[in-house]
Amino acid sequence: MALSGKEIVENFYTSDFYQDKEVLREFLHPQVELSWYGTTGLKTLNLDEISDISHHLAHSFESLRAEVENVISENGKTAIQFTYHVRTIENPEEEMPLAHFMAIWELKDDKLYRGVQISQLGEEVSEQAWL
Repeated sequence: MALSGKEIVENFYTSDFYQDKEVLREFLHPQVELSWYGTTGLKTLNLDEISDISHHLAHSFESLRAEVENVISENGKTAIQFTYHVRTIENPEEEMPLAHFMAIWELKDDKLYRGVQISQLGEEVSEQAWL
């Protein structure tokens, strides 16, 4: 039984893709294109560029963990909201939020194909934010 779009997207972000290029190739379509709006502006990334960023993450952090808040799938697109938490090499005992993300993906051949992602540097989220 094939995985749903929601499962594929969530499994990607919660995987150890940053430590293993084969995991990237398992989840990302060979012609993947990610438009990423971050603190430094817009970057449009292909598979090799995403792989380079993942390699950098693996060398910068002791661990990377996604805390998924929402995953929604509709009309062939899947959206995910999550926060990456990291443990730095300098301080592996303390986990801290790295960044908050929203991403919307179109899948092709059960792989992430076209995506738009927005990120903001991490901070603790207030429990009162939704009141």
